[in-house]
Amino acid sequence: MQFLEVIRAEHVGGHSLHLWFNNNVDKVVDLSSSLRGAVFEPLKEIGYFKQFAIKYNTVEWPNGADFAPEYLYEL
Repeated sequence: MQFLEVIRAEHVGGHSLHLWFNNNVDKVVDLSSSLRGAVFEPLKEIGYFKQFAIKYNTVEWPNGADFAPEYLYEL
């Protein structure tokens, strides 16, 4: 069984990212409704939202906020 990983991500507007997974699936996900809780508060500002990087097989922001690859895949 292969672990699901985000291998590439691009910002496509608003709070949406185009994600590529290691199982050859790519999709656009809108995270606007997922930005709940203190750690996700800074991500509501688009400039900060764009500061993501691929780290530990998923998308992560400078403050440590991230989403499990499985969660992103199911959106």
